Amino acid sequence: MPKKLFETERLNVYLLDASYASVVLTYYEKNQEHFKYSMPLTTSQFLTYKYQFDLMLMQNRNIQTGHLMKFWLFDKNDAHLGNIWGDVSLNNIVRGGFQSCHIGYKLDNDMVGKGIMSEALRRIIYYTFTEIKLHRIEANIMPTNQRSIKLIESLGFVDEGYSQNYLKINGKWEDHRRFALLNDVLPI
Repeated sequence: MPKKLFETERLNVYLLDASYASVVLTYYEKNQEHFKYSMPLTTSQFLTYKYQFDLMLMQNRNIQTGHLMKFWLFDKNDAHLGNIWGDVSLNNIVRGGFQSCHIGYKLDNDMVGKGIMSEALRRIIYYTFTEIKLHRIEANIMPTNQRSIKLIESLGFVDEGYSQNYLKINGKWEDHRRFALLNDVLPI
C-alpha cells in the first residue's frame, strides 16, 4: 500500500511499495530519453517490470533500515496514483556524528519548467530536517545542468566546491559541483 507522506499546493507525495512497479516502469519508459542525460547507464533489464519490482523491494528494505528515503510525486488530483510527476531520493543516509545524506531528483519531461520540483523540494527539505532529523543535505550537480543549479541555489544550498570525474553519467565520467544545505530548522 502506498503511504501518503504529505501534500503541497499541487502535489501529493507518497512512499510507494513494489505493487507500484508498473507505474514506476511507465514513468521511466516515458522519460527514458529525458533521464539518460542525468543518470548512470542502465542495462536492458532496467525497463522491465521484474527489474523495477525487485528494485523497489530493495529500496524499501533500505528505507526500513534508514539508509534511503524515496519520495514519489503525484498530481494532487490523481486519486489512482497512475502518473508519476517526479521522484526525489535521499541516498547514503549516514547517522552518528554525520547526520547527512545526498539528494537526487528527477522530473517528468512534461512537468519541467512549471515550478513542480521547487515546490516538492521545499517541503521535502523541511521533512528531512524535522522528521528524518538530518543535519546536512548534499546535492551534486553537473556544471552543465544550469537549471538544477539555479533551483538548488534558490533553496539556500551553498556551493562547496568542484568534484572532478564524480559520477559516471550516461557512460561518461562527469565533473560535478557540490552543494550543501545545513539544518537551521532544529538543533540536532
